[in-house]
Amino acid sequence: MSHENLRKLVLTALFTALCTVMTLVIQVPSPMNGYVNLGDCGVLLSAWILGPWYGGAAAGIGSMLADIFSGYAHYAPGTLAIKLSMAVLAGLAHQKLPHKPTAKLLGGLGAECVMVAGYFGYASLLLGKGLGAAASIPGNMVQGVFSLAAALVLTAALDRSKALSRL
Repeated sequence: MSHENLRKLVLTALFTALCTVMTLVIQVPSPMNGYVNLGDCGVLLSAWILGPWYGGAAAGIGSMLADIFSGYAHYAPGTLAIKLSMAVLAGLAHQKLPHKPTAKLLGGLGAECVMVAGYFGYASLLLGKGLGAAASIPGNMVQGVFSLAAALVLTAALDRSKALSRL
């Protein structure tokens, strides 16, 4: 295994743990048998720092583990797919768009839209909640806005500190 592959694998494991912890540390229960958290901040950081594929793996697996550890295992398959999709979208936007701060904002907004729509679809169709799943939309929107803002602030601070150049 090359040095670069090993580095990516270790960082992916680190960001998997980061996504899990950021999801578990602050959990505000929502009325739809779920919770609002800052895990999406970790999802976006994973995407922007590791790229779409490694970041997607870290985001999906880490967030899924948080659901399992929190007693929400029925959300775990949906969380894996939704968070992986979010990170891939945010990571691709960050790679492809020329102006990085704008790319982070646009990719992050797109990713959070995927989260809101993804959990609505998962709860309404696969968990059988029907249109009642719409009650989770406001909480997911709040989670998305706060997580995107936190991720933008953290990456700005990391950029200024030159910490990302050492990863």
